[in-house]
Amino acid sequence: MTVTGIAGMQNIKGLIPELLPPEEIFAGVATPFRLRIHNSKRWLPSFLIRAECEDGQGVSIPLLPRANSVTGYVALTFPRRGHASISRITISSAFPVNFFTRYWIFPVEATFVVFPHLTQGQVSGDGLENRQSGGSVRHGRGLDGELERISVYSGSEPLRMIHWKLSARGNDLFVKDIGRQTATSLVIDIEKQAGQNLEERVSRAAWLVRRWARERPVGLKLDTRTIAPAAGHRHGLKLLTELALYGLD
Repeated sequence: MTVTGIAGMQNIKGLIPELLPPEEIFAGVATPFRLRIHNSKRWLPSFLIRAECEDGQGVSIPLLPRANSVTGYVALTFPRRGHASISRITISSAFPVNFFTRYWIFPVEATFVVFPHLTQGQVSGDGLENRQSGGSVRHGRGLDGELERISVYSGSEPLRMIHWKLSARGNDLFVKDIGRQTATSLVIDIEKQAGQNLEERVSRAAWLVRRWARERPVGLKLDTRTIAPAAGHRHGLKLLTELALYGLD
């Protein structure tokens, strides 16, 4: 009993857990978190390791080599939007004789923001024009669209727009007229979203942000405060964070 007890405690000694949340966590949806266990022992591996979060979700690791790390995935679900955290992880093992299970509770500081539950919504107004506006473009002279026509050089166009091959055939300089292609902006007014309460409106606004933020400039109107439209993944995460914390103060 003494020998197995010492061996069992030595087996879980020197293990360091780390919980790594993903970028997007939505309320009510099981989300995979990375759970990394590092074996800081220089000479001894660990066997039959079980690492669990507070709600009992965890991963099993048959072998954790010495001075090495193993990463598994654990699905965690949070019922509400807003700030959330995991404060402890329990590491246990039945090694070496599967008679006693020894465990160690490790405090961790894993804090993150849970985004609102997603409910499909529509652009305010619900008309055909609004629903299709995400794919619409405005055309004009620019540098990022398609070639629209060839014009005579007026002297104001950048030299890089000159069509040198065509100009070499005569005495005049010709330039390429390039259209400007810009997706229309969308500003989501949370108070104009469909829903019987704040949570439903926030969920529909979050769906619109996630649907459009990578494709067009999206802004957000929260009461008297307006976040200017911008596009991209990072901007979308910023808007989702604003919605996650809206009305919780």
